Amino acid sequence: MQVCLSDIDGTLLSSGGAGKAAMEAALATEFGTARSTDGVPFAGRTDRAIVRELFQIHQIEECAHNFQRFLTAYLRHLPGCLGAHKGAVLPGIAALLQCLQERTEIAVGLLTGNVRDGARLKLGHYGLYHHFAFGGFGDRHLTRDEVAQEARAAVCSHLKKQVASEHIWVIGDTPLDVRCARSIGARAVAVATGFHSLDVLEAERPDLLFADFSDPSRLLALCCC
Repeated sequence: MQVCLSDIDGTLLSSGGAGKAAMEAALATEFGTARSTDGVPFAGRTDRAIVRELFQIHQIEECAHNFQRFLTAYLRHLPGCLGAHKGAVLPGIAALLQCLQERTEIAVGLLTGNVRDGARLKLGHYGLYHHFAFGGFGDRHLTRDEVAQEARAAVCSHLKKQVASEHIWVIGDTPLDVRCARSIGARAVAVATGFHSLDVLEAERPDLLFADFSDPSRLLALCCC
């Protein structure tokens, strides 16, 4: 059994900035701040880490109550932002996911910095949610490596057996995706459909590197070994 764990933003889809807009709206409606996330990096990070930095910038007390207030507002704004922003499923993704779904020897899950309900809303908006039965998410974790540990545990729980690390493929568009794959002993697949160039991703020495997934044959060939 092989396992593919995929990132969402920049890997499966581009939301056209909907996630960032929903976070800015949550800050404004819940905490009365200026609608600004300027200077805060999003790519490859967990929602929890992003919110923590936003709270620090806007001098909002970092506590469980305020995080829940923010999360509730973010999830309330996200569907409207997804509808208002011009996003898309990235090249080759629909066909790749369909092909993986048809292969009983491959399990497909998520390894994403998105909170679980945010992942569901984003993937659902683009008709992709049904492909993913398990995963690791950014609700509780500040680092991508911690999400990778959660995703690995979710793999074993879903399949009801241990899976060797070398049979797990982590697919993402940032250096942090490659590094978190290494942190759990998994193989790394990098794709330059996000904000990082092929050169930047190649420097992380992923097992496979793609400009996009228009032709995923190299990945499919290895996953089906």
